[in-house]
Amino acid sequence: MESDASARGREFAGDRFVDTGIVSTNHPKIVHRRDLSFWEKLYLPQIFGGLRITLSQLFKPRFTRQYPEERWNPPASFRGRPVLVEDGGIERCVACGLCARVCPALAIEVQGSETELPKERYPVKFEINMLRCIFCGFCEEVCPEEAIVMSKEYELTFTSQEDGIFGKDKLLMPAEKLKDRIEFLRQNR
Repeated sequence: MESDASARGREFAGDRFVDTGIVSTNHPKIVHRRDLSFWEKLYLPQIFGGLRITLSQLFKPRFTRQYPEERWNPPASFRGRPVLVEDGGIERCVACGLCARVCPALAIEVQGSETELPKERYPVKFEINMLRCIFCGFCEEVCPEEAIVMSKEYELTFTSQEDGIFGKDKLLMPAEKLKDRIEFLRQNR
């Protein structure tokens, strides 16, 4: 034990190490490993084990799609881009602003106004910045009129930042196209 401590040039003295000032002349030990055999050098068992795993995957069903030729049809629970529901040419939104308040990314901007229609208010301006949207679905959960719904659309490409801001013209979608999602929401509320 003392030889190890002196080899390091330090000794343990009660509660701490003390420098002994001794310089070690011991050389490090050389570890001799046995030479690999010819078959071990070829690494064949490991190669065959890897090939066995690869070949076993050939006979399993594929789960990769050749996009864009093969399109994915998402389930009703999928949260794609948010859209405004349109009933008979009139949007359901009453411009209450709850969706804008609950949005964690601050992606929604709503400005409401009075109207002569049976509903008291409507959105003069309704914009969603899709570059900021995180598709959390809070806006559709908080909406009292089921006016904003997460659609099944997942292909969003833009050539400029201005294209990423969707106004009412890009957001309005007929309720018939969204009936699966609306039914899913009603069942899970």
